[in-house]
Amino acid sequence: MTRMLAGLTALVLLLAGCSGTPEAGGPIKLTVATFGEFGYEKLFDDYEKAHPGITVEGRVADFETHHRQLATGLGAGRGSADVVAIEEQYLPKFRQSTDKFSDLSEFGAQGLREHWPAWKWDQGTAEGGKYVMGLGTDMGSLALCYRRDLFANAGLPTERDQVAALWPTWEKFAETGERFSSKAPDDVKFADSAGTVYTAMLNQAQENYFSKDDKFIADTNPNVRKAFELAGGMALKKETAAVTTFTQPWTVAIKQSRFAAITCPAWMLTQIQEAGGPELAGKWDVTSVPGKAGNWGGSFLTVPKQGAHRKEAYDLAVWLTAPEQQKRIFLESGLLPSALGAYQDSAVLSHTSPYFSGAPIGKIFAASAEALRPNYRGLRDGEVRPVYGHALGRVEEGKQSLEQAWNQAATEGRAAAAN
Repeated sequence: MTRMLAGLTALVLLLAGCSGTPEAGGPIKLTVATFGEFGYEKLFDDYEKAHPGITVEGRVADFETHHRQLATGLGAGRGSADVVAIEEQYLPKFRQSTDKFSDLSEFGAQGLREHWPAWKWDQGTAEGGKYVMGLGTDMGSLALCYRRDLFANAGLPTERDQVAALWPTWEKFAETGERFSSKAPDDVKFADSAGTVYTAMLNQAQENYFSKDDKFIADTNPNVRKAFELAGGMALKKETAAVTTFTQPWTVAIKQSRFAAITCPAWMLTQIQEAGGPELAGKWDVTSVPGKAGNWGGSFLTVPKQGAHRKEAYDLAVWLTAPEQQKRIFLESGLLPSALGAYQDSAVLSHTSPYFSGAPIGKIFAASAEALRPNYRGLRDGEVRPVYGHALGRVEEGKQSLEQAWNQAATEGRAAAAN
């Protein structure tokens, strides 16, 4: 009897060890957590068809909630999805908890490094590149979206090349804002907000709030001061609509044609189109941004250690970030690929947008990506960055002078960096 029980126990343990793997016929459920829509839903269906026994479920939350939930799940040791997206500004913070994430090198990720530009690959690594924390999804190379009809009404050129020639530098961009404002109605502003101008300028600098040794330098960095003063100066001249990106007032301002230009990464085109609706189709266009390059956003897929199926999760992350899938996502959802084989693909480069007046958006955003220089994100970047955005908001609202807003931001920024 004892031998029989021992045998049964061994059999149960064996079956338990085999359960949950497709090879053994047991189902595996993988969850993928993202902020906003990554264009994955159709891909999940295709992955399931190609991998019998695996089901994939997406979890979508807003930007801040998503990253807060990840931090909570990591701290609790449970609750995180099998595959989790992390936006670039949060990477430095989560990189301090590499013990909570799988080193994707153990699954063979080092062999994938040639799929991405060196700067994008390096962003997703730690320990001098030995530890692979995440695989790159999209990137947010910059362009400039503008309203052809509103430019024409203000006596400005409307063709892409002519518009780009207006602003080889940000100083010229500000001058164009003055020209526009001198002819436009009082309720139609040149740009949506000082914040988007400031962000675009700052994202062209290799260092902004923190030096590469992670010291807070925002209050002494001329790159930050220049961007703050130029964007704030446009706000003081009432050349911005003073609407915060992606808020309801911003959506309404687009719908009501209350501003004519916005610095736009590739992923923002969908939001502009959804806000404007069909009645604004063909009125928007896209051209190059002052300075020709820059990056705003971009994410990585990571695999938390707490998952029960880490190898399967890694395989899914590899498939989702492969050039073929990244290309498809761009063509269907507008998220610019970060994989070299995708954003240099002829189908991407030749892609145009009917909504944005037939603009060759694939070519425009890929050119911006080729020219960009990555900027360093400090450990406390996510805490410091909003401080300066709020300061510009106070200038737009007329609550503070530019100098008062700068001094308060410098004090609050240094405090946030120290916490």
